[in-house]
Amino acid sequence: MPPASALQSVDEAMSRHAWGYVYAILSEADGLHPLDPDDLERLALAAHMTGRDPESDEVWARAHHAWLSRGEVPRAVRCVFWLGIDLVLSGEWSRSTGWVARGRRLLDAERPGCVEEGYLLALEGLQSHFSGDVANAKAVSERALACATRFGDRDLLSFAMVTVGESLIGLGEAREGVQLLDEAMVAVTAGEVSPVVSGLAYCAVISACHEIFDLRRAREWTAELSRWCASQQQVVPYRGVCLAHRVEIMRLHGDWADAMDEANHACRLLGSAPSARSADAAYYQLGELHRLLGEYGKADQAYREASRLGHTAQPGLALVLLAAGDVRAAQHAIRTALDAAADQASRCRILPAYIEVMLAAGKAEDARTAEEELAAVAETLDAPLLNAISALAKGSVLLAAGEARGAQAVLGRAVATFRELDAPYDAARARLLIGLSCRETGDEVTARLEIEAATSAFRELGAAPDLVRAEELALKATTRAAGLLTARELEVLRHVAVGKSNRAIADDLFLSEKTVARHLSNIFIKLSVSSRSAATAYAHQHNLV
Repeated sequence: MPPASALQSVDEAMSRHAWGYVYAILSEADGLHPLDPDDLERLALAAHMTGRDPESDEVWARAHHAWLSRGEVPRAVRCVFWLGIDLVLSGEWSRSTGWVARGRRLLDAERPGCVEEGYLLALEGLQSHFSGDVANAKAVSERALACATRFGDRDLLSFAMVTVGESLIGLGEAREGVQLLDEAMVAVTAGEVSPVVSGLAYCAVISACHEIFDLRRAREWTAELSRWCASQQQVVPYRGVCLAHRVEIMRLHGDWADAMDEANHACRLLGSAPSARSADAAYYQLGELHRLLGEYGKADQAYREASRLGHTAQPGLALVLLAAGDVRAAQHAIRTALDAAADQASRCRILPAYIEVMLAAGKAEDARTAEEELAAVAETLDAPLLNAISALAKGSVLLAAGEARGAQAVLGRAVATFRELDAPYDAARARLLIGLSCRETGDEVTARLEIEAATSAFRELGAAPDLVRAEELALKATTRAAGLLTARELEVLRHVAVGKSNRAIADDLFLSEKTVARHLSNIFIKLSVSSRSAATAYAHQHNLV
């Protein structure tokens, strides 16, 4: 047994959630003399919370055997649950299944009808969820939920409720699933459940929100998780999803400078942790920021590091290839990524980039097929963010097919939704396409306004590649407008645009008033305007002054 002073210190550290200190004290004490089962459980918890997965697994197994040696079968089985969570999350399916079987055999022989049966069911439900058997995950977790309700166990209740909610979403019942997740989070935010269940619940709920493109909930729960992580000293396992999703939300809202700082911080923090698995998503978000800023070498490096740690490098890497002009390589990469995306959420995150690459490659039919798939999912989920992304994709496909007027209406809806979501970059992309569609229909005035608005947004964000494209389109409009007029007509128009009379223009250009009037008549005809004020507005809108 550790000395009483050390135990008191551990109790105080546990109350402060100082997990690193708890681990240091108890691991040192354990080296001097084996800990009793209660302290082994605390050591295992501290190891888990500080990201020491192998140590956590070993100590949970020791605690299990220690309780068995005392004849405390239910407590021993409870250790199986906590150990099994670590094993499932690390992908060790066989070991996890074996421990569940052992726990069930122990309960059948010793203590049937206790709450630990529900814990084993909850663990089995988690296994099914991660293996993709959503229907079984729901069925088994509902049984665990009933057991939790019967015994009034808050940890089990929240844990099972989250798995059932996730399963409902996976089965296409998103509304019901989200409601159950929100209910589960009531106990979590009130501090009524253990740290491991709290952390898992936060991560599960945020991931579910991203799966169904529920930006509002993702933003809300990510902020809550940030606050919770701040209260858990030296916590490692749950910061990954917290920091990576925080970066993604900041990027979406246009806070790119702060997002870059946060992404670099996340990569340093998570990469230096005992288990760096959770750094993969942070590196991918870092790559996304570098790509949008036009820093393609840095983006490529970040995507590759994310891939090395287990995260997919797509669609970001394919878009880097496209930006570099290697359309063929981008086409092959994005096709492979889409083929590998087995679930609906993964495909929805690949499809917009797939459509962009296919349009660049001249594969209009492939792009249209992908757009229709994206639109079908958007209609089912009815999430504002996904609806806007789908509308942007549809608008680009229609524009490429020469259906400019149809594109304008769809893109207008995308802009409105992106604005409501405070997503300036995506709104600017949609406005740029509206400008192009207006140009196709001959509405150069509106085209200019939309292109200028997009240009301003890209400049403010620092979106260098998009800014270059927008400025090129604006320059083409100016060149095209100027090309309609002769050099002398341009001179006359510029004088008109600053408010000069025909007499003043004639004096400045050494012309007769009759000649100025003739030039002005030609200008009206060529620009399809009927007054000096309209000609002045045209000149300013097309940077001819």
